Amino acid sequence: MSKIKIAELFYSIQGEGRYMGVPSVFLRTFGCNFKCAGFGMPRGETSHEATDLAATHTMIRAFEKYEELPLVSTGCDSYASWHPDFKDLSPMMDSNGIVNRIMEILPYRRWEDEHLVITGGEPLLGWQRAYPDLLDHDSMHGLKEITFETNGTQKLTPEFKEYLQRWRAQREITFSVSAKLPCSGERWEEAILPEVVCEYEQVGTAYLKFVIATEQDFADAERATEEYRAAGFKGHVYLMPVGGVESVYALNNKNVALLAMKHGLRYSDRLQVPLFKNEWGT
Repeated sequence: MSKIKIAELFYSIQGEGRYMGVPSVFLRTFGCNFKCAGFGMPRGETSHEATDLAATHTMIRAFEKYEELPLVSTGCDSYASWHPDFKDLSPMMDSNGIVNRIMEILPYRRWEDEHLVITGGEPLLGWQRAYPDLLDHDSMHGLKEITFETNGTQKLTPEFKEYLQRWRAQREITFSVSAKLPCSGERWEEAILPEVVCEYEQVGTAYLKFVIATEQDFADAERATEEYRAAGFKGHVYLMPVGGVESVYALNNKNVALLAMKHGLRYSDRLQVPLFKNEWGT
């Protein structure tokens, strides 16, 4: 039976993108190929909040569960889902254990209109081989919609691609691609990979979701969009404000919405921030 290292597994509403407002189960996997330490920082600088927390945790095992972790105002707001010093907070769970937990948190103990969101970390980094076992579980047959929240850098394995092509015959597959611009602190040539995202469109619907704060960030988003379009990408493009905590989010959300309006693009809010303060498990 396949196992997945699970950072978080919770029920909430989708706060971003195409399915914003839809009741959803979030399966957050552990591990990522990026750190995104530039978010919320001056251009060219990186945040040390996650690194400092990790150092404290390593020295004194300061945290026993995700709910005890502090939120960060800069860098990646889901830092514990990839930082190796927090891996002890993410258990390995087999498919039965994951499905049993999902059934416990669904309102009617079965799939109705809820959506499954597989997120991270980077959910396509190392767990592709485990998803068919999970999705084929008897209790998962009522599931009709699934989203992979990905950074758009991981190619689908041939086996998983073939599986998804069969799975989508009667169900909906979406790839919510949060491609990382320079404001994230990641390198363009490693983060903007249009051919990978175009492959996602072969097995489902894909859209781009750029996290930005400034006009310069928008210029980067525009340049990236041109590269994706040149490669054949057909999906929608969303602009979303930087801000994993309310103080930072409130500085950016209106300006980013105005930029989206000005350029005829879609705006994505981050409902988990104003509604739940972006607490863990929301």
